[in-house]
Amino acid sequence: MASPLKTELCDMLGIEYPVMLAGMGGAAGPTLAAAVSEAGGLGVVGATGYTPDELHGMIAKVRSLTDKPFGVDLLLPSSIADSGNREDLELEISAEHHHFVDQLKQEFEIPEPSQQLDRPPLTQEYFRQQVEVILDENVPVFASGLGNPGWMVDDAHAQGMKVIGLVGNTRNARRVAAAKVDAVVAQGTEAGGHTGRIGTLALVPQVADAIAPTKTIAAGGIMDGRGLLAALSLGAEAIWCGTAFLGTWEAYQDSEERGETDEWTRKVQWDKLVAAVDEDTRIGRMYSGKTMRHMYNAWTEAWERPEAPPTLPMPLQGLLVGEALRGAREAHIEELVGGPAGNGAGLIKAIRPATEVVETMVRQAEALIERFGSPVGV
Repeated sequence: MASPLKTELCDMLGIEYPVMLAGMGGAAGPTLAAAVSEAGGLGVVGATGYTPDELHGMIAKVRSLTDKPFGVDLLLPSSIADSGNREDLELEISAEHHHFVDQLKQEFEIPEPSQQLDRPPLTQEYFRQQVEVILDENVPVFASGLGNPGWMVDDAHAQGMKVIGLVGNTRNARRVAAAKVDAVVAQGTEAGGHTGRIGTLALVPQVADAIAPTKTIAAGGIMDGRGLLAALSLGAEAIWCGTAFLGTWEAYQDSEERGETDEWTRKVQWDKLVAAVDEDTRIGRMYSGKTMRHMYNAWTEAWERPEAPPTLPMPLQGLLVGEALRGAREAHIEELVGGPAGNGAGLIKAIRPATEVVETMVRQAEALIERFGSPVGV
């Protein structure tokens, strides 16, 4: 018997439940994505940090773990350099910015990381190479976490691929929908990671009305079956969840395999997530140069000081702070441990398997439907 939660978008994507894993860079890897897909949702890998060669390998791994539909998420920001290597782009960073980061390294006793990062920086040339891999691999679903994917939609549709764009306001929702994407994620400011200024409750119904018949997906602060049912009531046909899956074993397994965490860091992050309350996240540009909601810590507090220089645009801010943050992680400096997370982190009470997160969310929403009836559109 089909779930009462099943929507037209579920049928379009070939999934059982309207639950989608947000493509969180560094956390949503192939293991987590496959687990969400196996549970009946749509697992999506946050792949911006993957080189084209790594992308091929990552996609192969997802396919080795599940035969269900899955997606890949990339950042396609328009306001970045067309091309350039790390050394060329670093020349654009001022001495003032380097001096401030050097001061923070001295203050927090941050050592140099054991290895220099050799991945190329994010440029338009680079993300177009990544998209070529997505098309070559014929991934079932492609999502753009930033920017407008309109330039690749025709090629994607020609091979049966579905395309999703993520927005934070109605104006951009109309623009992305006009590019003929299959669905638009309306992400409220409560969401972790790169996010905007409008709350989910206000944003989702406005986007749903503005872009119909293009499908709307709701994101931002949705952590359980109550949020899922509320999103469907607002006019969405699925939810896009990141923070709800941060507290899963699979998220940390993927992070460890990418070399982005270790056992000590994992435990500290788990402890902070489970202890978090709704006010423990803030929005700032000190990590990537774009507005990002993250766990508040000593690093983010330092960038709010009067003497702190203005943050740099993407990808320069990431180039500026990347080595210091990797050095802090390797040195196990607890007060600097943080990372992207949404306002809903206060609802994480334990670390669970991803399958349990999906199943609990679905069962709670179905129980609410049995009690109160189906929301509009379901």
